[in-house]
Amino acid sequence: MPDPTIFVDADACPVKGEAMKVAERLGLVVTLVSNGGIRPSRDPMIKVVVVPAGADAADDWIVDQAAPNDIVLTADIPLASRSIDKGCHVLGFSGKPFTPASIGMALAMRDLNQHLRETGESKGYNAGFTPADRSAFLSALDTLGRRAKSLTGK
Repeated sequence: MPDPTIFVDADACPVKGEAMKVAERLGLVVTLVSNGGIRPSRDPMIKVVVVPAGADAADDWIVDQAAPNDIVLTADIPLASRSIDKGCHVLGFSGKPFTPASIGMALAMRDLNQHLRETGESKGYNAGFTPADRSAFLSALDTLGRRAKSLTGK
């Protein structure tokens, strides 16, 4: 089994640099997927993929390319669900893993919050990204990357 690839849902990702640092330390390839605005890298371990504009174009590309044991970094809950269905490890930008056991509740909460925003019951503000979130992400990705890499038998 090949080493896992880290796929980053890179539009609005606050931890691209951290993902690249962890990947470099573990010797893993990172693929940044976005609708544009990311500079290409000279590092052969960092790939940049620009997909056509569209609501789910980056998500669809990631799901099409990802394989079991790959790592998907995203805040997009439907993408997380689709990635879990493919056997991928999924981590949110704040370091919170999405798992088969937690994704159902995450989808339900997403739908509830969307309904509350549509009915005016909620303004829909998201909490700010904190240094603690960044630190939790670094630790969680390092642990997840090591575990995924160990599953390859190398």
